[in-house]
Amino acid sequence: LTVALGQIGNFLAYTAVPTVLVTPLGALGVPFGSILASYLLKEKLNILGKLGCLLSCAGSVVLIIHSPKSESVTTQAELEEKLTNPVFVGYLCVVLLMLLLLIFWIAPAHGPTNIMVYISICSLLGSFTVPSTKGIGLAAQDIFHNNPSSQRALYLCLVLLAVLGCSIIIQFRYINKALECFDSSVFGAIYYVVFTSLVLLASAILFREWSNVGVVDFLGMACGFTTVSIGIVLIQVFKEFNFNIGDLNKPNMKTD
Repeated sequence: LTVALGQIGNFLAYTAVPTVLVTPLGALGVPFGSILASYLLKEKLNILGKLGCLLSCAGSVVLIIHSPKSESVTTQAELEEKLTNPVFVGYLCVVLLMLLLLIFWIAPAHGPTNIMVYISICSLLGSFTVPSTKGIGLAAQDIFHNNPSSQRALYLCLVLLAVLGCSIIIQFRYINKALECFDSSVFGAIYYVVFTSLVLLASAILFREWSNVGVVDFLGMACGFTTVSIGIVLIQVFKEFNFNIGDLNKPNMKTD
């Protein structure tokens, strides 16, 4: 139930605020989950994990401060115009070509031995997942209105739903494959960074959310995203390290 509510909130967030803010902030589930697990499930959270939680929260605050303050696409007509933009269509063609190469040629041969193969497939599919989610929210606003554009909005919403459904199913398949072959902590940390980076690239091309961002805000968002990413790596990758604050007080015993 809580997962379902969280996904509904995530969907509503994509319809209300820029993608460049929502997608990186999705990482906040990792530090909050780690903190809750340490108290409720008695899982060990070492000093590196605690520092990772702090960095993730601090980076998220920086992202919120420097994120775009307004949406660049707010209506169905603007969305349709962006979807038919030659630059975005060209980007989608490149992504589809890379997915075909990865899925049918590279993954069968190198997927079980190279973690970046499955991560690349899942991350490239994010180029369809997140923009489709945002597009569904925009199109749904006109479906229930009694105007000539409501029928077009319904067709657009159905197409985006189909794209979203297919991309999610394929992502689940390759995420499961990756978890069978690689450590889940390492996969989760690398996947977050690559997935978020490609989603931000796709959203920047489609919605032009970076067009009104100044140099200072751009650098601030880059630093915030880097801080969040480092925090996620500290939480996920180093969680098995047996190291805590008490080890700093131990004397360094040297032997001749």
